[in-house]
Amino acid sequence: MGPILEVHELTFRYAARPQPAIRDLSFALEEGEMVLMAGPSGCGKSTLLRVLNGLIPRSYKGELRGTIRIGGHDPRAWPMARLSQQVGTLLQDPERQIVAADVLHDVAFGLENLGWPRAKILERVEEVLHALGIAHLRDRPTFQLSGGEKQRVALAGVLAMAPRILLLDEPLASLDPQSAQEALAVFRQLHREGHTILLVEHRVEDALQAGPRRVLYLEDGRLVFDGDPESFFERVDPTAVKVPFRVWLQRWSTLKGRPTPGVEIPPASPNAPPLVVFEDVSFGYGDGPDVLRGIQAEIRKGDSLAILGPNGAGKTTLLKLAMGLLKPRRGRVWVGGKETRAQTVASIARTIGYVFQSPSHMLFAPTVWEEVAFGPRNLGRPPHQVEADVRWALEQVGLLDQARSSPWALSFGQQKRVTIASVLSMRSRILVMDEPTAGQDYQTCMRLMNAIAELVFGTAQAADALVFITHDLDLALSFANRIWVMADGQLIADGPPEAVLSDPEVMRRGRLVPTSLLEANRQHLPRTGRFMRADRLCAWLQGVD
Repeated sequence: MGPILEVHELTFRYAARPQPAIRDLSFALEEGEMVLMAGPSGCGKSTLLRVLNGLIPRSYKGELRGTIRIGGHDPRAWPMARLSQQVGTLLQDPERQIVAADVLHDVAFGLENLGWPRAKILERVEEVLHALGIAHLRDRPTFQLSGGEKQRVALAGVLAMAPRILLLDEPLASLDPQSAQEALAVFRQLHREGHTILLVEHRVEDALQAGPRRVLYLEDGRLVFDGDPESFFERVDPTAVKVPFRVWLQRWSTLKGRPTPGVEIPPASPNAPPLVVFEDVSFGYGDGPDVLRGIQAEIRKGDSLAILGPNGAGKTTLLKLAMGLLKPRRGRVWVGGKETRAQTVASIARTIGYVFQSPSHMLFAPTVWEEVAFGPRNLGRPPHQVEADVRWALEQVGLLDQARSSPWALSFGQQKRVTIASVLSMRSRILVMDEPTAGQDYQTCMRLMNAIAELVFGTAQAADALVFITHDLDLALSFANRIWVMADGQLIADGPPEAVLSDPEVMRRGRLVPTSLLEANRQHLPRTGRFMRADRLCAWLQGVD
C-alpha cells in the first residue's frame, strides 16, 4: 500500500498577498502514522491544513500549484461531503467551529449533513462525548462554554464523522494542563486505532507526549526538517521552539552562553496600592447557579499576576467583572477607587485594557492599522498621537509590516498579536490579557511578554500592573511575580510562584501538571531562591555548578 497522503511541490499564494504562504512543500504520511508539525507563527502551517481539508481553493482564493493525493486520488475533484469523511480538521480557534446553540446539536451537525438516521447520530454523539470526557456538557448551551470546553466540543464534532486523516491545528492552545494531558491520551488512542494524524502544535514538549515518531518543521513557508524527535532536538534552536529543559542544557553552549535580554520582574509587594478590589464577589449567568463564589482579592500596583486553573473555573468571568462587562450577583468590584456599578465600560477601559481570549471577539476593521487605531481614536486623542501610539504598539508585537493587511488574512497567532496591539495603543494603566500567547511560537511569545513586562517594570513605567490568564505554567513562572489559582469558582491560592507551584494540593485542584522547567526550578530552588525562565536558569546553572 502507498502513503495515505502525498504532497508534492505544493505552493500557495493568497490573492491579497504578494508572496506565497507555502513554497514547494513535499512530504508523505503513511496510513496510521502520527506526525508533529511545528514552526513559527505565520510560517504556513495553517495554510497547509487549509489546502489539505479543501478550504483552499474553495473558500480562500489564490494561486495554487503542486499536487495532493489522498489514498492515491486527487481530493480537489471531490465534493466537500466526501472530503470531510476523509479529512477532519480541528481549527485553531474553536469559535469558528461551533455552529449550533447546544453541545448535542453541535456535535451532531456533521452527521446530520451526511444524512445519518437519528438513532445512529445520537448513539455516535454519546460515544464521542464519553470518549472525550465531556458527556456532562451534552445539553449545555454553547455560548456558556469556556474556551477550552468549546475546543473539546469542536473536536467531538470532528471525531463523530470518523475521518481517516485528522488535522489538529494547535489542539492544546485553549486547554488547562490536565485537560491537555487527557487530550493527548485521546490522540494516542486514536493513533492506536489506526487514524492518521497530523498534529500542528507550538507546544512541542507537550505534543511529543502523544507519541509522534516524526517531526516536520516549517520556516517561511518551506519544509526545513523532516525526521525523528531526537534528531530535531540536536539541531533546533531552543529559543525558537518550546522544548524540554534538558534540550536547553544540551544546547546551551551553542547559544553563546547568555540569556536573552529582558527586564527583571521584582517581587510583588503586599503593601502596594490596590488598583482593583474584589469584595466578597459572587456571580452567575441568568438564573443559573453561581460560577464565582466569595472572591476576596486585590490586584495591586507592581503586580505581574498570572491566573491559572481548569477550563470553566471562572477565570475569564472574573476579569469581565473587573472590566464592568458583567455585574456581580453579590459583593462589589472596585476599579480605581470607584465601584464598577457606578462606571461605564468605556470609562473603565481608560484604566484597564482587556485582550479577549478569542481574536474573533475583537477584530472588525478592514486593516490592521485601523484595528489598532480604533481605541485611541475612541478616547479622543489627536491624530498625531494616534499615529504614534499605533506605530509603537505594532512595533511591540512585531506586526508593523502587516499594518495595511486585513486582520482576517493573518494567522491565528498574528490575529492574537493584533488584539494585543489594539490594547497597547490605548496605553491603559492595567493590561489584562486572556491567553495572550495562545497560537504563538515560543520565540514570539517570549519577545511579546518581554515587551509587555517592560511597560510595567521598565524605566518608562507606562503601565501599573499586568494580569494574564494562562494555561502555560512556564509562562507563569517566567513572567509572574504573583499567581492566583482558581477552581470550582473559588480562589484557592494567591502568592508568589515559588510557593503556589510547589503546593501539591493546589496543583491537584488546579489541574496543573508540572513541566520539565518547573521540575528543574523546584530542584534548584533552595539555592536560587526563586523561579527562573529557561535561559536564565541555564545561565545560573552554568555559573554555579
